[in-house]
Amino acid sequence: MGLTTKHLLGIKDLTKDDISLILQTAEQFKEVLQRPIKKVPSLRDVTIVNLFFENSTRTRISFELAEKRLSADTINFTSSGSSVSKGETLLDTVNNILSMKVDMVVLRHSASGAPHFLAKHIPAAIINAGDGINEHPTQALLDAFSIKEKTGGLEGRKIAIIGDIMHSRVAQSNIYLLNKMGAEITVCGPPTLIPKYIREALSVKVNYNLKETLEWCDVANVLRIQLERQNQVLFSSLREYNLVYGIKRRMLDDLKKDVVIMHPGPMNRGVEIDSDVADSHQSIILQQVENGVAVRMAVLYLLAGGSSSN
Repeated sequence: MGLTTKHLLGIKDLTKDDISLILQTAEQFKEVLQRPIKKVPSLRDVTIVNLFFENSTRTRISFELAEKRLSADTINFTSSGSSVSKGETLLDTVNNILSMKVDMVVLRHSASGAPHFLAKHIPAAIINAGDGINEHPTQALLDAFSIKEKTGGLEGRKIAIIGDIMHSRVAQSNIYLLNKMGAEITVCGPPTLIPKYIREALSVKVNYNLKETLEWCDVANVLRIQLERQNQVLFSSLREYNLVYGIKRRMLDDLKKDVVIMHPGPMNRGVEIDSDVADSHQSIILQQVENGVAVRMAVLYLLAGGSSSN
């Protein structure tokens, strides 16, 4: 039993069975990560290059650690200080690296569609680690894994995605995945940060009222405001955003239930989420980071041709 695709370009390209297989395999690798010796020889003799053309901390380190835990040989590449700064194209850069006999490429790029472009032109397996405002598939997979682990499943769960939906590749990948797995989704945020087409195109509910959204949901996945992707003023100030859409302890205490709080990071404390919420018993933010390694191990292993049992 294996994946139906050679690459992980986006959740959009995965079947429901693919997603279930990745999550099931991640459970096995999470058990491996609890052992005294956390390393397995699953990808010995497989060479993976991490190509990061955009800044990243969590995703890059998580992939590097996943590769080391699987005993893969890794090459880390960042565009700063490379021939890219001298005008070399993405395809030339990758072909030069592939001439060193690389088997897999983990790519983060500011241009939407960059991983899809590479997949058409090179023989190596491509894993999308985030492309522009398009998708971030491994983040959606680790979010799903974390929700399933915390609540017992995905089907029928009420998930709210709160914040800057317009500029978030995490939101898009999460919506694709949760829809495929039978969850209910509501997006919430200022009208200027929610695309007009989203209700019909992606089959989600839209609510501009944070209190109502929190009363409805089982899980709230809180997104940061991506100021670096905004080329116009979309709300008056970060302070006002926090007053209207920031997740606060008082607000959660007024609910008649415990809502699970998630955040893909990096967090802007005091803007979209207050510290006493991020660090509370309802938060699974650190578990998301931990689960990211297991999920990325599963993706790498399955794309390299591994089966669902270690």
